Amino acid sequence: MPTIEDHSYLKVCAQLASTLSISLSSARRKVELAVAKEGKKGLDERIAMANKLLKEAQIDSETNKDACSNLDELLQALAKDENFMIED
Repeated sequence: MPTIEDHSYLKVCAQLASTLSISLSSARRKVELAVAKEGKKGLDERIAMANKLLKEAQIDSETNKDACSNLDELLQALAKDENFMIED
């Protein structure tokens, strides 16, 4: 697969990669697979799909913020357990 060097496409893919915490190449691959699944071709369709996936990822990250903050609170060590060792 030849690389697409369009600035707007790469920018959207970079935003998607940042939102999903994945590499840029993985984000581009995700977009390519989604476009291929719908049977579309062309740069405009890739950019539209990347924007669609970015919006979905942003919505998912907004809904999961509460869960992440709750997990962070649960993972903090209590004062009495700070020096507890599981293994020697």
